[in-house]
Amino acid sequence: MGLLGELLLLPAAPLRGTAWVLRQVVAEAERQYYDPAAVQRELARLNELLEAGEIDEEEFDRREDELLDRLEKGPRQS
Repeated sequence: MGLLGELLLLPAAPLRGTAWVLRQVVAEAERQYYDPAAVQRELARLNELLEAGEIDEEEFDRREDELLDRLEKGPRQS
């Protein structure tokens, strides 16, 4: 790109930096959201709620399906 190109793009550096940070935050959030260990913990907690009578079978099934979908889909590949 050369020196002239770098100088012309210099005013956009904060915007490019912000975009990079946002991409990193989204990537980490997705990594945590789709982490199999985290999903397993949530499934265990969901089972505890069902056994304690805090949620009914219908709610359990709905939330369990959502968690299993997360395990199946995994993070987006960019």
